[in-house]
Amino acid sequence: MEILTGDKLKSLFISGCNNLNNNKDYVDSLNVFPVPDGDTGTNMSLTFTNGIAEMEKSGSDAIPVLAKTLSRGLLMGARGNSGVILSQIFRGFYQSVKEKNELTTADLNEAFLNGSRMAYKAVMRPVEGTILTVIRESTEKTSKALEENPDLSIEEFISLLYSSADESLQNTPELLPVLKEANVVDSGGCGLVKVFEGFNAYCSGKPIEGSQQTSVVKESKTEKSSGYRAEYILRFDQRGKLSFNEDRVRKNLEKIGNELTLLVDDETLKVRINTMSPGEILTLGQRYGDFTKIQIENIQDDLKPSIIEETKVSEERKPYGIIAVAAGSGIEKLFKEYRVDIIISGGQTMNPSTEDFVKAIDQLNADTIFVLPNNSNIVMAAKQASAVESNKNIVLLETTSIQQGLSACISFNPDETPEANAEAMKEAIEFVKSGSITYAIKDTSIDGKEIHTGDYMGIFEKEIVSIRQDRLESLKELIDTMCDDESEIVTILVGEEGNKEECDSITEYITEKYDVEVDIEEGNQPVYAYLVSIE
Repeated sequence: MEILTGDKLKSLFISGCNNLNNNKDYVDSLNVFPVPDGDTGTNMSLTFTNGIAEMEKSGSDAIPVLAKTLSRGLLMGARGNSGVILSQIFRGFYQSVKEKNELTTADLNEAFLNGSRMAYKAVMRPVEGTILTVIRESTEKTSKALEENPDLSIEEFISLLYSSADESLQNTPELLPVLKEANVVDSGGCGLVKVFEGFNAYCSGKPIEGSQQTSVVKESKTEKSSGYRAEYILRFDQRGKLSFNEDRVRKNLEKIGNELTLLVDDETLKVRINTMSPGEILTLGQRYGDFTKIQIENIQDDLKPSIIEETKVSEERKPYGIIAVAAGSGIEKLFKEYRVDIIISGGQTMNPSTEDFVKAIDQLNADTIFVLPNNSNIVMAAKQASAVESNKNIVLLETTSIQQGLSACISFNPDETPEANAEAMKEAIEFVKSGSITYAIKDTSIDGKEIHTGDYMGIFEKEIVSIRQDRLESLKELIDTMCDDESEIVTILVGEEGNKEECDSITEYITEKYDVEVDIEEGNQPVYAYLVSIE
């Protein structure tokens, strides 16, 4: 094949997306940190699926339209750093082909080269041994091959792109010691390779279809596209059986969807729900066991659920507005008390998309809007949304934890100027120490520390400082690591899995050992039994 037409390009994209979706659980499993979240594979899958959905809705086979709608869908649906980088790759692809009605091998090569350039530009401090390396090295190899043999067919080019990307992926542990220690390749790079593998399968005459677990469903051409139907069957693991609370799970699901069917027995959980946030539905379930079946469908109706609370745009203009990302009713309540206008539901268990931020920004009628992502894997999506909303005065504070976000909000003064507030909030972010307690979902090794499934980990900033089978002991070690002579206040946010007995014990432990004030607050956050901040 010497020319790629629009209909073939569309099929190529769908095959790549299906292959990524079919392998997202494997990509998730490559994450170095063994915490119970959706993360890379889920984020990239949801990002690309959103792009395909937008492309399908266009009803066009014209290459400029296909590339533009795919790019726009990826951009708005981008979740997590890996999803944002993936969206930038295909943004560069679109910019290169937006005036072409058919693509030669040279056109494809230039498009992916431009995607690589765009991805690097999106990252302030690029790290080699990641998805960035995989896209750069693979496109460098295809460019060199084309120089040596300008007559490469489309099939030969795509095959080389895939094999070169896979070769680069296998080398990522040599570039990032943390990958080598954990004996894994980079998860984001793996997600991209799965996309290219799907491309290659299409060019080989064997396009990838969606599995029973997940698939890209073609939408009918209509003006409305308002949600998804999410269904799954999950088999409880031992920890899931102990921690599962049907009333709590039902309440959490009803916050982000409707028409819920929830069936529970001793071994399995079955869920069917209509929602705007299928990824969040899956990550809510994921903490209780392993999925045996997943199906996500685009549906056409008037669904209203969103991971952004329903808020009407205020007619009265005000000087300031604040948007924060949070998970847990107690944490949301605290943010509201600290003048946050809109809370985007999410965090470590579910990374909001670029579009979630855009919608929240559009709801605020304010001269200056402060945005607090409160998670390192959400910052890039928030930045991307700020670029989309370039006509508004947005101050993005790169908070990487809930604790930083709360501290920043406490420092906000509505009577000060935007500049003074930004400075004060940034200073508060730098001053607070953030720690957390969660459990390991797999055996691994990090920084020379052996971690086993079920161990309780104390994490200080990004370092695992405590690994214990007893959660309270892990919390004590975390406190000891974080506290020093200058510490004045220890605040503990109690999650869904925390309990009063442990809170009483840790309060007594801290007050006997340190001259600090202890504040215990109900956070009700998932995944992390305790979030600790020290100031």
